[in-house]
This record gives sequence, structure tokens and C-alpha cells, in this order.
Amino acid sequence: MTKIPLRSMLLISLFAALTAVGAFIKIPTPIVPFTLQFFFCTFAGLLLGGRYGLYSQLLYIFIGLIGLPIFAGGGGPTYVLQPTFGYLLGFAICSLVVGQYAATAMKLSFFRLFSVITAGLLAVYIAGVGYLYFILHFYLAKDLSLYQAVAIGFLPYITFDLLQSAAIAYIALRILPILRKNGFLPENK
Repeated sequence: MTKIPLRSMLLISLFAALTAVGAFIKIPTPIVPFTLQFFFCTFAGLLLGGRYGLYSQLLYIFIGLIGLPIFAGGGGPTYVLQPTFGYLLGFAICSLVVGQYAATAMKLSFFRLFSVITAGLLAVYIAGVGYLYFILHFYLAKDLSLYQAVAIGFLPYITFDLLQSAAIAYIALRILPILRKNGFLPENK
């Protein structure tokens, strides 16, 4: 097992904390609130790389599951039974997907960044809607089709998240080259 440098541990912790803060910046809706968690998990991947971005989101999930109320709807081990828990798992996958791209990208462009960010967003929705369906249909025994799960866990939120993805791509296109040039991120050859 590779030892994680102190600087990376601090950044992993910082992005776990930022994701927690993003959970409290929310617009409430009936099932899944609009939050800034996706914003921070995506930047965790972009700035830390896939592995450390993933670690930051796993740390966030772990802290919430041990009982600190840092998720949009609270915390604790029983949170895994919440229909929205799958979105948290999706944030970890998103951070990994986006981070793997950012670490290997030779040339950045808005379209490339937007594409990989939307791939990460797709991972969030596949995990989130799949888990939502599973919990509501099988655990809570609600009469719910997969189409209805998509209608309540995807359709109301996709426009906001696509706009957020465009904003993230725009910001990342501006800051990633500066951070690389100044040695805060590795240069891609």
C-alpha cells in the first residue's frame, strides 16, 4: 500500500469537508434536494486526481455513516436505508471518473471537460436512481416502476446539474492550467 503524503491527506480532508458544506447549501425538493455536493465532488476529482478524489468522497461518506449529520438529510449508519444514499455513492464514482481524466488529459478544452463532467454526472444518476428504485421498490415495498424512479430522481434535476456541469467546466478550464503551471498539479506531458 502506498503512503499518502501529508499535503494530499489535508486536501482529501478539505474536499470531504467541502462536500459536507455543499450538502447544507440546498434548495429543498420532495425527494432529492438541489445541493452543491456534485460541484465539490467534481472539483475533488479535477484537483486531486481520481484516487485521492475518490478517497475524499469515501471519507465524507464514512464520517456521515459513523453518525455526524453531514449528509443533506442527516447521518448515521441507518442512512444507507435512505433512498438518496445512492447519490452519495455516485459522488465517489464521479470523483474517480473525473479525476482519472484530469490526471491524463493532454490538452484541456471546454467540450472535453464538459464531456467528462457529464460522464461523472451520469455515474451519480445511475447510482442514485438505481439505489432510489431499489430502496423504494424492494425495501419500502412501494409500487414504483423504474420509469417512475427516473421521473422522481432524475428528470427534475438534470437541467440544474447540466448547468452546474457547464459552470464547473468553465471554471476548471480557467484554473487547471494555472495550478499546473505553478506546480500545484502535476504537468501532463
